[in-house]
Amino acid sequence: MSRNDIGKTQLYEGVKAVVELEKPHIHLTQQKLYTLFSIGFNYFLFESGRNPGHYIIRVEDSYLLEKLIRKSKDDTSRKFLQRLALPRKFKYQQSMFHLDFFNFTTWANTNDLPKEKVKGALIVKNATKSPIGHDFTDDEEVMAAMSALPKNYYLHSLREFVPKTITIAFEENYEGVDRLQFPFIKDEVEKVKGVSIARDINLDEFDS
Repeated sequence: MSRNDIGKTQLYEGVKAVVELEKPHIHLTQQKLYTLFSIGFNYFLFESGRNPGHYIIRVEDSYLLEKLIRKSKDDTSRKFLQRLALPRKFKYQQSMFHLDFFNFTTWANTNDLPKEKVKGALIVKNATKSPIGHDFTDDEEVMAAMSALPKNYYLHSLREFVPKTITIAFEENYEGVDRLQFPFIKDEVEKVKGVSIARDINLDEFDS
């Protein structure tokens, strides 16, 4: 366990807040991406135990996946993601977790899942405004097809058949999605040894 990990009490409070919201589609809007991922992921681990089925983890790109493996704020999330990275699926108790990216060329396996058995999806967008699927291909036809996709298709394509989604995205707006913020995450200004840190500087981007 890293000294910078989220505390067990806060992790419990975060998962509990998601459970109590009782909304099908949730947007976690705050700036602490790695903390939010730990909360969202642990919620789905909990949910998979009481509602077995298929769960999808959709991360923007492989670069973000690598950062989540290193920087997620609890040991369970880091180790689980490392095992999930290859071959992009991992069985946990009676459920199966699947990994794909914001690129439809990686959606083959998740598209073939029996829709009625998919129980939830965690969607994680990087803070950068990078084009969809930018690190997967230089094929002009594929890039043109991806550019033609509707806005936020990485989320809306899952909402069509997934009963529960959690989207982690800073400074994004989604229609028909309930926003959730956690009071123990400071948004505006962080205090570090008496120095004020502006909100546009993401402390999670720095290695511990």
